[in-house]
Amino acid sequence: MAEGRSVDVAAVKHRLGRVGVWLASASDAPAAVERPVVVAIEQLGYCAFWFAETPRGKEALTHAATVLSWTERMLVATGIANIYARDAVAAANGAATLGDAWPGRFVLGLGVSHAPAVTARGHDYGRPVATMRSYLDAMDSAEHTVPVAVPRLLGALRPRMLELSRTHAQGAHTYFTTPEHTARAREVLGEDAILAVEQAVVVGTDAEAARATARQYAARYLSLPNYRNHLRELGFSDADLDGGGSDALIDAVVPSGDPDAVAERVRAHHDAGADHVCVQPLAATLDDQAEHLRLLAPVLTT
Repeated sequence: MAEGRSVDVAAVKHRLGRVGVWLASASDAPAAVERPVVVAIEQLGYCAFWFAETPRGKEALTHAATVLSWTERMLVATGIANIYARDAVAAANGAATLGDAWPGRFVLGLGVSHAPAVTARGHDYGRPVATMRSYLDAMDSAEHTVPVAVPRLLGALRPRMLELSRTHAQGAHTYFTTPEHTARAREVLGEDAILAVEQAVVVGTDAEAARATARQYAARYLSLPNYRNHLRELGFSDADLDGGGSDALIDAVVPSGDPDAVAERVRAHHDAGADHVCVQPLAATLDDQAEHLRLLAPVLTT
C-alpha cells in the first residue's frame, strides 16, 4: 500500500483529536449558511469536521476545499466521498491537491455508497470489497506532479471491509452503529489503525420526542440492505428493524438526553476502542444543530 507507508498514523490520530462533528446537512446548505456554522464549530473547540457526499449535494473535494479555506486548524474529513463519483486518479489527485494546500488538515474518507444511489447515477454497482480494493490500488498507482501523502479511511461496518481498511488504508470510518460494534471493529483493525466513529444524537430530555426525531433520521438506513445486515450481525431481529425500528434499536443507535448523557455514549465508544467520535446532532436546521453543539461543547471538548 504505497499511500499507507508514508502517512504518520499516530500524528493523524493526534490531529483528529477525540471528538469531532459530523453534519449531513452541511452538504446541502448554501455556503452563506454553512460558513458561520463551521467557523463557530471550530471556535467551540471541536477537532474535526465531517460531512457527507450526497447525489444532490456538494461535490466532496471542492466542499472540503471551501471548509478548509474558512477555518484555521480544524481537520476536514469526507464521510464519505463516493468512489463512483470520480475515478481513482481524480480522487488521488484531488486529495493530494488539498493535502498540499492545507498540510495535515485533510482526511479522505472513501466509501462504496449504496446500490440505489449508484445505479441512479448510471453506474453498475460492483461487489463492495472487490470494487474498493481495485479503486485503492488504482489510487496507489496514480502519478502526481506534487506527490502528497493524504490519510484515507474507508467507510466500513462489516469484517471484510474493516480488514481492507486495515490493509489498504489508515483505518475505518463507521456510521449508524453502537459501542458494541466499535469493540468488534477495533478487534479487526488492530490497535494501530484509526477508528473514527460517527454518533448521531438527539439533545433533549423528552424521550418520545427524541425517538420520533431519531426514527425520522433512521428510516433511510433501515431500508438499505447493508445497514440491515450490519444490524442483524449486532443481534437485532427483523422485528427490531421493521416498522420504523423498535425502541431498543433506536435507543441503541441514536442516544438522547442531556449533554451528560451524550458524553456518556461518546465515552462508551472511546472505551470500546474508538480513537475519534464525530457527533451528529439531529435537529431541524443547521443553526439548530450548531446550538446543540454549543450545548455539548463543555462536556465534549474539554
